Amino acid sequence: MTDPTQEQTRPFRVAIVGAGPAGFYAADRLLRDDREFEVEIFDRLPTPWGLVRAGVAPDHPKIKAVTRVYEKTAARERFRFHGNVEIGSDLSHDELVSCHDAVIYTYGASLDRRLGIPGEDLPGSVPATSFVAWYNGHPDAAHHNFDLTGKRAVVIGNGNVAIDVARMMVLPREELQATDIADHAIEALANSSIEEVVIIGRRGPAQAAYTTPELRELGELTDADVIVSKAEIELDAASKAWLDSEEADRTSRDNVEIVQEYSSRTPSGKPKRVVLKFLASPVEIIGDDKVRAIRLVHNELKGDGSQIRAVAGGSEEVLDCDLVLRSVGYRGSAIEGLPFNESAGTVLNAEGRVLTCDGGRALTGIYTAGWIKRGPSGVIGTNKKCANDTVDKLIDDLDAGLLPESELGADQLDALLAERCPNRVDYSGWEKINAHELSEGETQGRPRVKLVDRDDMVEKSRG
Repeated sequence: MTDPTQEQTRPFRVAIVGAGPAGFYAADRLLRDDREFEVEIFDRLPTPWGLVRAGVAPDHPKIKAVTRVYEKTAARERFRFHGNVEIGSDLSHDELVSCHDAVIYTYGASLDRRLGIPGEDLPGSVPATSFVAWYNGHPDAAHHNFDLTGKRAVVIGNGNVAIDVARMMVLPREELQATDIADHAIEALANSSIEEVVIIGRRGPAQAAYTTPELRELGELTDADVIVSKAEIELDAASKAWLDSEEADRTSRDNVEIVQEYSSRTPSGKPKRVVLKFLASPVEIIGDDKVRAIRLVHNELKGDGSQIRAVAGGSEEVLDCDLVLRSVGYRGSAIEGLPFNESAGTVLNAEGRVLTCDGGRALTGIYTAGWIKRGPSGVIGTNKKCANDTVDKLIDDLDAGLLPESELGADQLDALLAERCPNRVDYSGWEKINAHELSEGETQGRPRVKLVDRDDMVEKSRG
């Protein structure tokens, strides 16, 4: 164990698994501390930034500007990046722990939650996570194909991701080409036959999870009218009482007002439509060799306050469609040797301290932050407080002398990486990838042109 009375003789070595926002916020907090920390971030992709690169919608460049903050962190002394290195495969959890004094897991939640209904696995029924990764040029999804030859697509879910994928399906070519969307997605979406996208929410507009700017953006689409049924957004007594109370947040109130305004609009005759459909839940995806339709049950709202829930009513509806995108939430994946909460889809933890498999006590020196700590909630900035809170726990444990010193060090780690990860990309390698993408983008009048193949990324990282 570390002795808090002894003067620090070497930097305290911390590994961070996951190079997204939570990982970089944790690194920044450590590297700004008066104690000397040495931080190494590992990511299974050759590129950093996590969902900022592979999740944020291409037509939202201002959100991606947050990477400038992360670049400042990466420029600090005692920082290293190990891209194209997968913990649990290239290096085990135990090996990572043995080479560092503490480990923070911040690798996010990249898997989709399932609907659990018949027909969910038909061709044409896909997780929205895959669609987002595809148009954002994630190397694991770059070669996916989506059937966009039908007239109607259905998106299940009422959050920002649902709105993002719906919006991307109705943007005209000229607006797609002004973004950093993957080249393969530009052609596929620009040539799409989809004329209507229906976004389905199981509850009403007062309970929707999207943010106000995302919702308002739908009303400004160049090529698509927004359609809302007045009958579906008529507030029940419980929702109205909650909105009128001090418990309701401004976002919910604003969202209801915006949706009500959409319901009063007369369609202007644009070539495409985005339909916001409320109080409906999917009970079956219908088809033979592919998706042909979706069966919906109409819901009623029960409960009060923030506990209002959707309960299936007696009526059903069958909606013809050719593509179903499931956007009902993310969940994390387990890493061998790391305690995991299967029901929550998160690392088993208490306020960022990873617990033993039985949840009885905290494991010394093992922590977590971000979505893999708390689940997929909040916006990018939410991860800053989450990461800082976790690092505060780490520093408290260090000051209390509770953390063991690592058995091995940087030399042993480098030897393992050299042996097992010959295609590892360090931060200077990422900067070469970045420079190439920006240069290609400049020639086309775009923010960047993304490399989407791992081998191409590794090649460019070597200059």
